[in-house]
Amino acid sequence: MQRLRIDLIAAARPNFMKVAPLFHELHEQPWCRSRVVHTGQHYDQNMSEAFFRDLKLPPPDLHLGVGSGSHAKQTANVMLAYEEACTADPPDLVVVVGDVNSTVACALVGAKLNIPVAHLEAGLRSGDRRMPEEINRLVTDTLADILWTPSPDADENLAAEGVPPEKITRVGNIMIDSYELMRERIDAGGERRRLGLENRPYAVVTLHRPSNVDAPAPLTALVNQLTRMAVRLPLVFPVHPRTRKNLEAFGLWARLADAPNLQVIEPLGYVDFMNLVCGAHLTITDSGGIQEETTYLGIPCLTLRTTTERPITITEGTNRLVTATELVPAVDEILAGRWPHGRKPQLWDGHTAARVAADIRRRLLSVPPRVAEATAVPAPPTSVRWAMPEPGSGQMPG
Repeated sequence: MQRLRIDLIAAARPNFMKVAPLFHELHEQPWCRSRVVHTGQHYDQNMSEAFFRDLKLPPPDLHLGVGSGSHAKQTANVMLAYEEACTADPPDLVVVVGDVNSTVACALVGAKLNIPVAHLEAGLRSGDRRMPEEINRLVTDTLADILWTPSPDADENLAAEGVPPEKITRVGNIMIDSYELMRERIDAGGERRRLGLENRPYAVVTLHRPSNVDAPAPLTALVNQLTRMAVRLPLVFPVHPRTRKNLEAFGLWARLADAPNLQVIEPLGYVDFMNLVCGAHLTITDSGGIQEETTYLGIPCLTLRTTTERPITITEGTNRLVTATELVPAVDEILAGRWPHGRKPQLWDGHTAARVAADIRRRLLSVPPRVAEATAVPAPPTSVRWAMPEPGSGQMPG
């Protein structure tokens, strides 16, 4: 049997969360070998080494070292470095994950070199093109030959954009695989105990979106609400570097750090952070991943955004979108027990990586899946007549 060569692209810590379960799944397969490509879009030596250790990942096979910069500069630098790597040693498949600049950059390289591209976590849409991530999602899904979706709404988004259904396979949520991969370590972690939060209700806060932290007015409003809320419920707030910089610049840091019942701490690795989340009474966030994890765990989540690319966390899960002024009333509702319990969406079960591996094998090696693997959900049929790819276009058949 032909042995496929697969590049797994990662750029930031959330990307490695999504890559790790797939790396471990593919590492066990005799029909392929994978290469972990770290673009270096976000890189901190100490945090990265700890993160790789947490995820049981080896050092990256290829480190592009692009560093930070504007959106254009970062995307261009990733394209230049990855094109050179692919020209020297081309893979059979490029797998990109999530929605960062490196995702769209490596998808562009693959498409222009006629290397098949697969997007893991495809089809998510917020409808807000002011978010750079939304642009990255739209462009990546247009370029990709294979689109692995986490939920039915993602299938529907792609169908509405004219994506042929044979390109789409619903595989579930890879972040749940990451959680299950490290569940024992998370449960055994000591972060709650270290912060004196064991056996008592508390909330976890994370903030980093520009709309919330880059201007004085919204950030001041959030600090006002968090200090009010801490009277009702202890808060622990791992502060993102961007958020801390702005809190200090706007003269808000001391007010937050000195507030009673509010612990401001350094950013945490995944294991320690999830140890906190798993014991929390609720979470307050503007992150995408936490919306998913709290839905899986059945923990109320208040998301400080006007839109979400993960609406299933609202329609089926425990997540709600709120403004700063709605925070305290929403917390009161949760403390009173008036909050939806939600349910785990279909295929959010810790086996997404296995379904992805089976789909790669089916598509690229024409190997029918075994009965145990045949749990991925193809996109629903549609009455729209799709145009077939032009010969030599680089698009894969379904």
